[in-house]
Amino acid sequence: MDLNNIPKIKHLDSGNFFLLAGPCAIEGEEMAMRIAERLITITDNLQIPYVFKGSFKKANRSRIDSFCGIGDEKALKILRKVSETFDVPTVTDIHTNEDAAMAAEYVDVLQIPAFLVRQTDLVVAAANTGKTVNLKKGQFMSPESMKHAVQKVLDCHNENVMVTDRGTMFGYQDMIVDYRGIPTMQQYATTVLDVTHSLQQPNQTAGVTGGRPDMIETVAKAGIAVGVDGIFIETHFDPANAKSDGANMLHLDYFEPLMQKLVAIRKTVNSF
Repeated sequence: MDLNNIPKIKHLDSGNFFLLAGPCAIEGEEMAMRIAERLITITDNLQIPYVFKGSFKKANRSRIDSFCGIGDEKALKILRKVSETFDVPTVTDIHTNEDAAMAAEYVDVLQIPAFLVRQTDLVVAAANTGKTVNLKKGQFMSPESMKHAVQKVLDCHNENVMVTDRGTMFGYQDMIVDYRGIPTMQQYATTVLDVTHSLQQPNQTAGVTGGRPDMIETVAKAGIAVGVDGIFIETHFDPANAKSDGANMLHLDYFEPLMQKLVAIRKTVNSF
């Protein structure tokens, strides 16, 4: 896809990877604006094309008492405010067909969660909005099988589609990234590596997903070295108290030094 079709995206002539980053979930306006302001400062300084990420609701929780959101419209309005305040595109997850049209009124990119990526009606609903669609690769799917998910979007006469690898199940409670999948999926669509979700440790007995944030830099560096088009990272200024996915998010304080390293690696890769 042509990234120029994402409204408000900047720095596309820099030669850098593009970035989807932000908190897992929108917990409130102050936290969203705080994270967005910091990330936009970093990405502007480093000339990284950037899309702010935040889920307006979390439908895929382990337990019924887990945080699901602050209210659909309230969270979507916060995403719109981030976009209007900082002149940045936004992306959010959708979980039902009805979510597609609703979220499309507020954000620029609709994201299909990995565990729903084979739901044809959902993918079609997203594609029919005309928005860019980000298809997360199912943890249970091969890179080759994502060709068919991409084709569903293309068959709706929407060429604005990307795919995102978020790891593959390794046993019951771990994920691995098969870097061979990146060039494979690049044959079908622009390809992103979701670093933080690839480091989840799901299905914990406590009903709260674990993670390996200590490996974020390792996985991200490898993705850039392989030549992935984009990077996806969830971040928070207080991961220990985040309401969703705190166990595998990158602390906001560590974001800039990581981006500096990834930009340097990308520059080296581009020189070959």
